Amino acid sequence: MDNKVFSVKDIVRIAVMSALLVVCSWITVSIPVLNVPFTLQTFAVFFALEFIGGRNGTIAFLIYIVLGAVGVPVFSGFNGGIGHLFGPTGGYLIGFIFSCLIYWAFEKKFGYKSPVHYAILALALVACYLCGTIWFSIYMSKGFIPSLAMCVVPFIVPDVLKIALAVLLAVRLKKIIKN
Repeated sequence: MDNKVFSVKDIVRIAVMSALLVVCSWITVSIPVLNVPFTLQTFAVFFALEFIGGRNGTIAFLIYIVLGAVGVPVFSGFNGGIGHLFGPTGGYLIGFIFSCLIYWAFEKKFGYKSPVHYAILALALVACYLCGTIWFSIYMSKGFIPSLAMCVVPFIVPDVLKIALAVLLAVRLKKIIKN
């Protein structure tokens, strides 16, 4: 599939997943103490990867990033613009690019039904966390450990649940669409 031209079905699925990323990024729960919003963005990224595959899911996310970079208000809080990518949480958006690329590479190497599939999902999430936390710690002039405590620890359980839900829904939706 990776060497083929995009089919109409691929293009439609990529567009729908890009739209889902936008909507899920807009769904925000602010926790004043943390100063970092909870969104459904993690769910949308991993759902796109699981549902339409690594290649198409990565492209859907890149479209989302480009739309936001040029000023379309697709990011959390209805924000857009290149400045948002260079703000305190921009590293997590860039980290999701690495998450997508890791997922795509491992999917290509091992296949979707590989026994290492869940480890790949965990590695992809860790890549996002690592990139975002490094960026946040530099941007805010905080140490890595305090940044990790503020920006990752509160999100681990919710993100694991969002990923589990993404996998479950993608598997079920694939079966429904196949029939």
